[in-house]
Amino acid sequence: MSLLDDTSPTVRRALLARFSTHGAAAATLLQGIAHSSNRVLARHAAWFIEELKLADPVSEFRSFIRSLNYELETGTLLLARTVTPSLDVGACRAELDEIAARCRELISEPSTSREKCRVMNRVIFHEWGFRGNVEQYTDPLNSLIDKVLSRRKGIPISLSILYLLVAERLGLPLEPVGLPGHFVVGCYSDEAPFFIDPFEQGLFRDADEVFALLRSNHIAPKPSDLAPTTVREVLCRSCRNLANHYSAASDPAHAQVFSEFANEFEATHERYLQS
Repeated sequence: MSLLDDTSPTVRRALLARFSTHGAAAATLLQGIAHSSNRVLARHAAWFIEELKLADPVSEFRSFIRSLNYELETGTLLLARTVTPSLDVGACRAELDEIAARCRELISEPSTSREKCRVMNRVIFHEWGFRGNVEQYTDPLNSLIDKVLSRRKGIPISLSILYLLVAERLGLPLEPVGLPGHFVVGCYSDEAPFFIDPFEQGLFRDADEVFALLRSNHIAPKPSDLAPTTVREVLCRSCRNLANHYSAASDPAHAQVFSEFANEFEATHERYLQS
């Protein structure tokens, strides 16, 4: 690990040779580092994985599902790599860092959670220009975090994930909220909970306004609709969206892969409950 960030050609060749002799063990080690919080080492580990052709993103995501160790940023990036194996994980994380750093510049402490969310809305939706892709809602690229970052558009769940990943960097306690037919972000730390709709440029809603939104879509609201959604459910829902959207795009191969991921999430959870 102490040599991973050494870019000397001699050192790189020596490490490549050493990793090559260890096969699967090297792959496990490097993939663990590539998904660690040390972003410098993660970038270098990803380089070795690519050079050694050790990456199998589909198998890697299946292993993540079966691990039951769900973390939103890791899972979101692994999911995107199943479509783009060459995805630069470090670059995605660096852009999220940059967005958070800009938010941090504009936040004056002490600030309430609502005030911090207003700053996030300004940075994410006005300065960076993220928006809901209403024109091509079912485009599968709307659900992949690297494409959301590069194209500045997505659907409710992917924009909510982006919002949550920035908030996490700011130490702001927000939660994913998977409403029936829609997805928002919830804040439960203030006196009364409020909800942010990233698909609507960060529009704030209180509980009654969320219920009114559901009724307008012919859905009978329940108090449980306002509860936080687990990371497992967020990623599983992303997989189901991708399966549906790839199917609509006449790409049955990708649709099948993401349908299998969603089923794997459900089966793994069922086994966990029975253990």
